[in-house]
Amino acid sequence: MTEIIPLERIERRIYFIRGQKVMLDRDLAQLYAVATKVFNQAVKRNKLRFPSDFMFRLTFKEFSDLRSQIVTSSWGGQRYRPYAFTELGVAMLSSVLNSERAVQVNIQIMRTFTRLREIQESQKHVLNQLNKHEVKLLLHDRQFTEVFHALDDLHQAPEPVKKKKIGFTPRD
Repeated sequence: MTEIIPLERIERRIYFIRGQKVMLDRDLAQLYAVATKVFNQAVKRNKLRFPSDFMFRLTFKEFSDLRSQIVTSSWGGQRYRPYAFTELGVAMLSSVLNSERAVQVNIQIMRTFTRLREIQESQKHVLNQLNKHEVKLLLHDRQFTEVFHALDDLHQAPEPVKKKKIGFTPRD
């Protein structure tokens, strides 16, 4: 089966905002091959399907930060703060947008989110393994430090002990 949109293209359009992976309305509209205005109208007609954990509007600061990351022109681009859709919101879009392309794009987006989650989990596993090895190395490092200190103590020449002379010593 050929992919309608490569997963890598979708991955580049997933942002991390407010501690969540989200996609913006304009990117989704472009993937679904509809105008952003038409896309947002369809969403607004079904507002009850998109609670705040499915979709939220970016703040002015978030929008400004995002624009500086994407480097948009001051002459063109989006004038309104975009909506951000979480994975759940993107899944809900399949019930709102009924074209064949929308269904195929939605499948690809869900696969991308799943792939990113798998990558994240494998990275967590690798980080856990590294942390375990780091702890072991720290323990070994402490043990070696103790051994080296003990060796240093052994290598230092002991202070000479003053021996008392044996026998008779005349007094001055």
